[in-house]
Amino acid sequence: MKTVARMALKPGMVLGENVLNYKNELIFPVDTVVDDLVIAKLARHSIMCVAIKEEIDYATTHFEKVRLSTEFKYFEVTYNDCMPIYRKIMNDFVTQKAPISINRLMEIYVKVSSCAKNGEQLLDFLYNMLPSEDDMTHAHCLNSALIAGVFGTWLGLKKEDIFLLIQCAFFYDIGKLKLPQDLIWKPSKLTDLEFTQMKTHTMLGFDLLKDMNVNDHVLKATLQHHERCDGSGYPSKLRGDKIDVFAKYIAIIDSYEAMTSARTYRQSLNPFQVIANFEKAGFDKYDESIIRPILSHIAHTQIGFSVRLSDDSEAEIHLINKDYLSRPVLKNKDGELVNLSNLPDLEIVAIY
Repeated sequence: MKTVARMALKPGMVLGENVLNYKNELIFPVDTVVDDLVIAKLARHSIMCVAIKEEIDYATTHFEKVRLSTEFKYFEVTYNDCMPIYRKIMNDFVTQKAPISINRLMEIYVKVSSCAKNGEQLLDFLYNMLPSEDDMTHAHCLNSALIAGVFGTWLGLKKEDIFLLIQCAFFYDIGKLKLPQDLIWKPSKLTDLEFTQMKTHTMLGFDLLKDMNVNDHVLKATLQHHERCDGSGYPSKLRGDKIDVFAKYIAIIDSYEAMTSARTYRQSLNPFQVIANFEKAGFDKYDESIIRPILSHIAHTQIGFSVRLSDDSEAEIHLINKDYLSRPVLKNKDGELVNLSNLPDLEIVAIY
């Protein structure tokens, strides 16, 4: 809501609060639509200003409210100002072998990340970003760097390791800049031949970076971020401890960013849908000591929010199931507890 002087009122505005006179008597109730008669009556009662609803007051879901907030709009402007700078740095390196300044990349990271008051808000902001088709690969890596700072902090990593993880995130998918973008962002399923070509981006990235003065973990994260702990990944089908720990971090960040970023062909997944996808994939693919605390943190930040379920009923998130993070205990409108882990046919489709 915003406060508007009576002289600035326009027909069609909607009152955001009850309007009372000096005797504390109701003149107009909340949600009254302003017209000339309303303005005239306010003048007769010497009402100088009133609360008027704004677009954000009509938002229904949590993420709609975030998208309409002043804080997000400032973040969006800052992000979009930094994107061309980041894009040029990376493109110049790929096409001209121009040196990359790590300090310059970190300046971009700090400028964008400082627009959010905490990691949870930063993830909410990223959830609402929709990059242009030309920037999708660059946005994927910039977003991953911002997410890396959040996840590294949640995991309690040392500052120097968080700094290194952010570097890994900036670089790990650079090989995709050597591939056709219509292949990278093809909305339908890739053919076997296309998938084989897609998988080359790990080696392409490694080849781009191997002669550059970067940390060995950055090189390994670039090469190994599609390896999986159960040996099902690529390019080398490495298992468990054979995979660099920073590559394990990046594997989770990469998957999380892909699921939570809007695409032209689908909407972002909500936090519980993201957690459910990780659970369905199986924790044996990722390092459970890394992924479980991250998903647990995401789930616990949702406590207290209202949700809409797939049967159109509504409830409040009351408790997180430790062993089934995507299926929390809800409190319905009658105050009854509903354990989603016992109701496999119900899904959380929106968070308020």
